Amino acid sequence: MAEGGKKLETEDESPPPYSSTHPIGTCGYNIYPGMPEDKTNSCKKPSTPSVICDEKIPLKGDSVLIAQVIKAADLAARRHRNQRRGDPNQTPYVNHPIGVAYILTNEAKITDVATIVAAILHDVVEDTKTTFEEIQEQFGDEVCRLVKECTVDKKCSKDERRKQKIELAPHLTRKAIQAKMIELANQLYNARDVERVNPVGWNSHKKKDFFKWTKEYVAKLKGSNDALEAALDDVINKNLN
Repeated sequence: MAEGGKKLETEDESPPPYSSTHPIGTCGYNIYPGMPEDKTNSCKKPSTPSVICDEKIPLKGDSVLIAQVIKAADLAARRHRNQRRGDPNQTPYVNHPIGVAYILTNEAKITDVATIVAAILHDVVEDTKTTFEEIQEQFGDEVCRLVKECTVDKKCSKDERRKQKIELAPHLTRKAIQAKMIELANQLYNARDVERVNPVGWNSHKKKDFFKWTKEYVAKLKGSNDALEAALDDVINKNLN
């Protein structure tokens, strides 16, 4: 969830389902509605019999895992494409979920693909019209479960969402340590963002309140990842002392 002000949204309608913009067996398909279709020369006229435009190349091993991560990044980019962060520069919102995934891989040393994919998608249901059913269909049960663990009622105000997070944190399932790590990385990204520059409309008092809430929330997620917890303690203490 973004910190500081409302995210800028200029489009009421949700983007189409992933499957309708990613047709199987179509060469040069366009995943961005309204933009010119991009076709390669080889797709227009195969130069050799071995070039088959609609051939589906099977993915194996690590290629499948990489494809899942890229697919998640693409979906997040499309669903968040009209949203901005609350900073003065109105940074593209998609920077946030990508940044959360980056923290998990580079600071927490997490390599579990389901966790990384769920991190990239952790706000798409809460902050867009994407549904859990779509997440389950495209990415499977485990990713869907993790996204659910990280999602609060989007009808609630930001203050109510924060209260919900505090109340729900102790009830995260034991199997959902991945969800706790996503939440820690999420809070670390937000804390660093707020430390770097005040969101639009924030003063020093609101900034301090944010770090007080972050400290209370993170305390309920302790025991999930030492590196993330140490990094959060550092940034929180710097801004509360």
